[in-house]
Amino acid sequence: MYAIVEIAGQQFKVEKDRFIYTHRLDAAEGDVLTFDRVLLVDNNGTVNVGTPTVSGAKVTGKVLAHVKGEKVVVFKKKRRKTYVKRNGHRQQFTKVLIEGINA
Repeated sequence: MYAIVEIAGQQFKVEKDRFIYTHRLDAAEGDVLTFDRVLLVDNNGTVNVGTPTVSGAKVTGKVLAHVKGEKVVVFKKKRRKTYVKRNGHRQQFTKVLIEGINA
């Protein structure tokens, strides 16, 4: 059984007892979250597509940690102009364990 869920403006395919990494959510570690924007539910071949969401379907998840992603290096250069600029960025993510899909 899996579901397509919208979390923080992005769509994720979720299954029970799997981890997902979403953009940073305003929740403390150990909080249980309920996601109501379920777009599709597949229950062993029986597909239920929402218009735009499936009514009565919910996905629950537990916040495990707030982590940082890989470092992305932004490097700009203009040749023959002595212009070199280097910058870095690490995106903030929330690690969520999917505990259940109620359809």
